Amino acid sequence: MYKTEKTSVDRKRPPPVKVLSGQLRTAESRGAADSGEGCVIRLGKGRSLPVSMVWMQGTILEVQSDRNTVLLMDETGTFAVQGVNNIPKGKPCLSQGKYVMVMGVIQAISPEPVIRAVKMADLSELAALHRRMWKLEVEDLQQVLA
Repeated sequence: MYKTEKTSVDRKRPPPVKVLSGQLRTAESRGAADSGEGCVIRLGKGRSLPVSMVWMQGTILEVQSDRNTVLLMDETGTFAVQGVNNIPKGKPCLSQGKYVMVMGVIQAISPEPVIRAVKMADLSELAALHRRMWKLEVEDLQQVLA
């Protein structure tokens, strides 16, 4: 069978971790801003989890097309997503009020989390279900990883 070559960056970067914006806001940085090294989130009971690539969900509050950015809100606060104009098939998601998922690399954690988007998808059709399940999905994955 065919084998795909992975770059050293691909090998280094772990898969995305589901997080809430509030967890990023209180996280500890692992390197300089824009280094892509991410942060460490505290999970309680002395447990922590290193994170650089994240999967987040939230409602679009504001679209800033000229700045290539959207502002989203989850149940713990707001966060910014950059690079949204560069995402394949991402444009249909860019409307205020839509409930979306975003995968991306942490660019900043304070004062407000900033993510550079790699993937974005519209979850609005089943938004009520996705919203109810999201916090449970985050907690479940983090318990497995930590």
